[in-house]
Amino acid sequence: MSIRPFRDIKRRKTKTINLGNVKVGGDNPISVQSMTNTLTTDVKGTIKQINEIQNEGADLVRVSCPDEASSKALKEIVRNVNIPIIADIHFHYKRAIEAAESGASCLRINPGNIGDKKKIKEVIAAAKDYDCSIRVGVNAGSLEKDILEKFKEPCPEALVESAIRNIKILEDEDFFKLKVSVKSSDVFLTIQAYRQLSKAIDYPLHLGITEAGSYVSGSIKSSIGVGTLLLEGIGDTIRISLSDDPVQEIKIGNEILKSLNLRNRGVKIISCPSCARQGFEVIETVKLLEEKLSHIKTPITLSVIGCVVNGPGEAALTDVGITGGKNGNNMLYLSGIQKEKVLTKDMISRVVSEVEKKVSEIENN
Repeated sequence: MSIRPFRDIKRRKTKTINLGNVKVGGDNPISVQSMTNTLTTDVKGTIKQINEIQNEGADLVRVSCPDEASSKALKEIVRNVNIPIIADIHFHYKRAIEAAESGASCLRINPGNIGDKKKIKEVIAAAKDYDCSIRVGVNAGSLEKDILEKFKEPCPEALVESAIRNIKILEDEDFFKLKVSVKSSDVFLTIQAYRQLSKAIDYPLHLGITEAGSYVSGSIKSSIGVGTLLLEGIGDTIRISLSDDPVQEIKIGNEILKSLNLRNRGVKIISCPSCARQGFEVIETVKLLEEKLSHIKTPITLSVIGCVVNGPGEAALTDVGITGGKNGNNMLYLSGIQKEKVLTKDMISRVVSEVEKKVSEIENN
């Protein structure tokens, strides 16, 4: 059972590119990605983290290649995972070539930082030879010297000028399999830069608030910045940059997309903040249900409301619902219909069972 949004978001039309088996841009689902924070040379540790990120619902994973050992270790990493890998390259053109040879599906570079045209041509040739896409990654903290001198400080116009300059470097070499980002740690600067860039190009856009901060503050900044752009139809792939476990970035990214009805994956829980009227411990119940239902990937809605004030109304709009009652007698709802009373001591196991049954029905229809 899905709730029809009051306003459908009309996405901006962009080109479609392939990153391995994932299509980015056009009418394709907005993809969610994160980045490993292990040493890339720690092959086992990096593979383990990539699998954890993927299991949380990532579509793409980025891996840093700061040196030759890392870009060459990428070959074994790519061979042992089943998700497209983006190689994060900053300055040395040989790292980009090695990453392409090692099986990366995309190279994150800033062509202006690579060096002279001969080096850039070699990177592009490798991307063509090994069917890599390229992300032109512009950051407010690493703009070209002449652009900074022209604009005096990072501003939306500076980020956009840098992006267009670097796009042209690739286009001049007949390379068009690219996506673009113009990130800043400042929410307002980022929003304005993407708005301007979206009017100037039709390549897919990678969204993010870079260096957003810790789990709480970074999630809030990212939700405001990325969410605002997505509401305006801007954005084809996102990364939530947090000083935290990369798995948390995927959780927040997917929750942002769920909240905007742009993409649904797993259980969408509607729950109250709890108060003195609650018939059971709502906060602890929600935590337990999130944990016990984390394996579910099929979109399904669940309402967990502590009392009858809003409980029946929310339950009428969800696949499964539980509403708190007196003396531990809570009401179970299935497909919006009142079903039967469930004792608090049995509630968690019963709700989990009913959600799993409903998922089975959905998957078999």
